[in-house]
Amino acid sequence: MQLRAAISIIASRTSVQGVTKPAHNAALHRPIHGGIVIATATAPAVISSRKLEKNSRTYLSCPRASDTSVAAINSAESEVLAALSKIIDPDFGMNIVDCGFIKDLEIDSTNGSVSFRMELTTPACPIKDDFEKEARANIEALSWVNTVNLKMDARPPAPLLPDDGRPDGLRSVAHIIAVSSCKGGVGKSTTAVNLAFTLAQMGAKVGIFDADVYGPSLPTMISPEIRVLQMNSETKAISPVEYEGVKAVSFGFAGQGSAIMRGPMVSGLIQQLLTTTDWDDLDYLVVDFPPGTGDIQLTLCQSVSFSAAVIVTTPQKLAFIDVAKGIRMFAKLAVPCVAVVENMSYFDGDDGKRYYPFGQGSGERIQREFGLPNLVRFPIVPDLSAAGDGGKPLVVNDPTGSTAQSYFELGASVVREVSKLRRAPQNAVRYDSELRALVVRLPGDGPEQEFALDPAVVRRNDTSAASINEWTGEKILKDESIPEGIAPATISPVGNYAAQIGWEDGFNQVAPYELLAELPRLDADELESRRQSVSSENIDGVPGGAGGGGLSPAQRILAAAQAPGQQ
Repeated sequence: MQLRAAISIIASRTSVQGVTKPAHNAALHRPIHGGIVIATATAPAVISSRKLEKNSRTYLSCPRASDTSVAAINSAESEVLAALSKIIDPDFGMNIVDCGFIKDLEIDSTNGSVSFRMELTTPACPIKDDFEKEARANIEALSWVNTVNLKMDARPPAPLLPDDGRPDGLRSVAHIIAVSSCKGGVGKSTTAVNLAFTLAQMGAKVGIFDADVYGPSLPTMISPEIRVLQMNSETKAISPVEYEGVKAVSFGFAGQGSAIMRGPMVSGLIQQLLTTTDWDDLDYLVVDFPPGTGDIQLTLCQSVSFSAAVIVTTPQKLAFIDVAKGIRMFAKLAVPCVAVVENMSYFDGDDGKRYYPFGQGSGERIQREFGLPNLVRFPIVPDLSAAGDGGKPLVVNDPTGSTAQSYFELGASVVREVSKLRRAPQNAVRYDSELRALVVRLPGDGPEQEFALDPAVVRRNDTSAASINEWTGEKILKDESIPEGIAPATISPVGNYAAQIGWEDGFNQVAPYELLAELPRLDADELESRRQSVSSENIDGVPGGAGGGGLSPAQRILAAAQAPGQQ
């Protein structure tokens, strides 16, 4: 059968939306990875994706049907996708094709050219240059490829959380990041400002909001040409000031002088200032929280959908205690903490030695106790505070210095963790009342790899200051004080690194997934014994039991426990 006839027969069975061509110039389309559509052959002209509506379709083209075959074109497409599939996103653990990053692929067999767009989750992706370099090298290694046209792109800002009820000024903000310390004088504002400008240097659209009415620091730390907030007379929205490409709002730019107000008045003012500002399209909005865990912090978290929080501390014990309170506050409000910043961690003396004037270990204790994924330390550097006092953040003043590189590490950590939150498991930990067990499915594991834990064991292995002496590491919780039949009252995810479990005795536990993975698992015999015990008590209709057709949750866990390779 001639190629033109074969194409006509197959194309007549295929519906292609948004593409209309004369009958004599029919093309064969079929879906590939992620629902992308590919045109495998055209006759007699070359189809260009630029002539079509913007979408995620992929096109292969050749000059005339007589010059090629469907098999040859399929082979070219497969080779390109296979080459790109060798590139793994280290955060998602998937190749960039399966991640859906490859868009508008076009292969022209006339001159051996390959064109496509790589659409990342954020313009601030810390490894986008590595992706581009590796993609070009992999495709250029194909024997028939002469040229590679690659455009690096990013998805437009889209809120991580639903925007139902979100104020108009924040509807186009993709991610809102809280920077909090719960204690003054630890360098929180310095961290917030330098983080915001670091994200901007990484390619993102960024804004920063100073939520401290009593002592706004942003007007001192940046030097915008226009230093007074303006209001749009038509929309009544506040227009932020701008400095070095970053939009900024602070009560200090309102021209109101000193603020003498009670707590509820301040909370309302801060909320109004944040939500009525016209932020426009932003990838990240950094919010510099005032110290503490009072009305302002609670009002902000309850009225605005924060994507994540960065916790700032110093090595002192007092700072650790206050920060722990803040982390628990964010956990209760379902705001995941993605990084710990330990400021004033050390300084390097003229004698070449490193000194720790405030002690060591506070950051590690916070990271270990709450399972936070990233810890970044900053030394005592005179230039850091001098840059802030001079109205030009250090990362702007000295973008290639060692301190700026540490802020890049922090920015990269925030970008990675926030991107992973879109794929975070919503039910990684749940309670199965039919087994009286906590069922865990860690991120990246398949359903067949679920395992079960004894709730009492999880409760007894709490690592918070209520159970472990954070300075000596000695366990102060008595195992016998936790009853065998204890059950959770509530379970909710905390980002992609932990679950918050509210126990029926009133205790709230943040259980890192790493901790759960290390605990002894219930084997098949233990699970079967629990199931029979519950059945004999004739407990029926409890949430977490069997439901629907097929295997019940308990039966599925039993099967998984019997599978080889389970711990």
